[in-house]
Amino acid sequence: MGLLSKKDAKLITDPLTDNNPITIQVLGICSALAITAELKASIVMSVSVLFVLGLGNVVISLMRNIIPSKIRIIVQLIVVATLVIIVDLVLKAFAYELSKTLSVFVGLIITNCIIMGRFEAFALGNGPWKSFLDGVGNSLGYAVILIIVGFFRELLGSGTLLGIQVLGDPIEKTGLYAFGYENNGFMLLSPMALIVVGLIIWVQRSRNQALIEEN
Repeated sequence: MGLLSKKDAKLITDPLTDNNPITIQVLGICSALAITAELKASIVMSVSVLFVLGLGNVVISLMRNIIPSKIRIIVQLIVVATLVIIVDLVLKAFAYELSKTLSVFVGLIITNCIIMGRFEAFALGNGPWKSFLDGVGNSLGYAVILIIVGFFRELLGSGTLLGIQVLGDPIEKTGLYAFGYENNGFMLLSPMALIVVGLIIWVQRSRNQALIEEN
């Protein structure tokens, strides 16, 4: 962060901790529940949102003085839809199987309330550089939660990470499975994703409250 001013650095660091878009603002919950059964899908969705929000914030910021207020939401939707189409085409070209796994959820980035919220609350009132940092910060805050949830859901639900067996072979009964360990299939269901996200929200808000009381 040495290249950034203190104010600019906070645009990136705040969404990672004190003002996380999922745990504090409770935005973008849908994708956190829908695609986190696999760590790989969580990472790809995180990168996709980083591209869309980072670049989208810049585009909206550059256009902020020429967008009529009455149609600003339509313009924002057009910008984010264009960027999502680019993401979808790239996934289909270079990661077709994963694009099928994510399927409709890539398209739903268009209506991700984190993206539309940052366009409306920040990019329309700030310059391109600050808007870019804000987009990166909020994307990383979103990504951290998605990756944490995806990590635990895949590990405990399938015994794998990125599709690689890390707890042993459940068929050959090696590793932890030799001691009677069994994968928790409930971790692969959406309700368990909600519980994991809820636990993270509880930990994050408890931490923030403790810091407030200390100060």
